Amino acid sequence: VQLAESGGGSVQAGGSLRLSCVVSGYRSNADYVTFTVTWFRQFLGKEREGVAALEIRGSMPYYADSTKGRFTISQDKAKSTVFLQMNNLTPEDTAMYYCAAGRYVADRLGRTEYNSWGQGTQVTVSS
Repeated sequence: VQLAESGGGSVQAGGSLRLSCVVSGYRSNADYVTFTVTWFRQFLGKEREGVAALEIRGSMPYYADSTKGRFTISQDKAKSTVFLQMNNLTPEDTAMYYCAAGRYVADRLGRTEYNSWGQGTQVTVSS
């Protein structure tokens, strides 16, 4: 599958951004709903870390402790799009954000579980 992120940008601390991840290239809707789509972020010089995951079939969300309560993952299944609503942003949220898709994922926030990735979208939060 292919993934394309959008919605990044620059915002002041306390602000909000909504990222979008469009998923394409799957064989059918029945195939699409077997995926888990996850948002990761990568700080400069660090490994990618899972932020939030969504099981497409049941819309079940999973969050990293660092983002729980501020970030919300959701989807528009008809448009094969997964969103990440980010509120109350801080400069510590500044990173490149990626979405990834995988099937039969055990560790939903684990980067090694995924082999389909988007190109990323930059989020910069200024104080």
